[in-house]
Amino acid sequence: MRKLLLLVGVLVVAHVAFLFVRPAGSAQARSPDALNIGIVLDVGGLGDKSFNDGAYRGAQLAEKELGAKIRLIEPGEGSDREAGLRLLAAEHMDLVVGVGFIFTDDATQLAREYPDVNFAVVDYSVGTDQDGNPIPPPPNLAALKFKEEEGSFLVGAIAALVDNPAKKVGFVGGMDVPLIQKFEVGYKAGVKEVCPQCQVIIQYAGVTPEAFRNPGKGKELALSQYQQGVNVIYHASGSTGLGVFEAARQTGKYAIGVDADQWAEAPGRVLTSMVKGIDVAVLDAIRKVKDRTFTGGIFTYGLAENGVGFVYDENNKALIPDSVHARVEQLRADIIAGKIKVPSTR
Repeated sequence: MRKLLLLVGVLVVAHVAFLFVRPAGSAQARSPDALNIGIVLDVGGLGDKSFNDGAYRGAQLAEKELGAKIRLIEPGEGSDREAGLRLLAAEHMDLVVGVGFIFTDDATQLAREYPDVNFAVVDYSVGTDQDGNPIPPPPNLAALKFKEEEGSFLVGAIAALVDNPAKKVGFVGGMDVPLIQKFEVGYKAGVKEVCPQCQVIIQYAGVTPEAFRNPGKGKELALSQYQQGVNVIYHASGSTGLGVFEAARQTGKYAIGVDADQWAEAPGRVLTSMVKGIDVAVLDAIRKVKDRTFTGGIFTYGLAENGVGFVYDENNKALIPDSVHARVEQLRADIIAGKIKVPSTR
């Protein structure tokens, strides 16, 4: 009887765990003869045309180039993300990846509980001690960080330098947190570098994770800014930004995408996109696991590492005059050389 009760208890726990997560994409059980990678996506899930899709693209590259087997989990509505990470850790995946700063605390705790499992968190939120020094993550956890402020500085310069008679540009953020503030601060610094008299209108969609998946709010904020004379809006808001693109199409004005090339969301209305190499960072972490060179620590990707940048290709080059492109490329070189220090906090 005791064994039966124990079995029932285990099944109940497993069932509850699965209530918190929703497998997606190429989800599959652990393969004993393969490189097994578990990924838990951020708010918005697949199809955000931005952050999550970038991480998934890195996983797909790992499948193709490294023969990895990917188990992908999308948290459901109001779910506990820790349940998804714990499920993968309990299966002893070769690497468990949390996509987004929201996973920082849970991944840190689980890395301590499962010292034989490798973890990585995209946009890990590094804490500081009482002296202001960064607190390193556990030795089996890689903190994948980006210098979003550097890429945002460049698109801010573009926004200010293109035709802008009202001398106004806009910014729409998702959740008002330090990470998204890096986008805001870098963008504003880039605008002011080339147009000190320009006004930057800054708004956020909210103060909870839901702010990253509210296209209606994104459209509302964007329309308000366009009506105030703004010609270009840069968004850093996940799928909330889809509403910004809709407003750009509706008004005939411009938007700037984030994390990935978002031209397809509003062809002809997307001036450029600030791109982050999320796929590169995820693939790099998986490759290190395969090569047995994986270590924990803080790994930062900026302009110098090609971790951030902006889109300039056949789709949008007609929207960016040659003189503007040349100026922005010089700014890029100056940042890499250390001649320009881009702020990352307000």
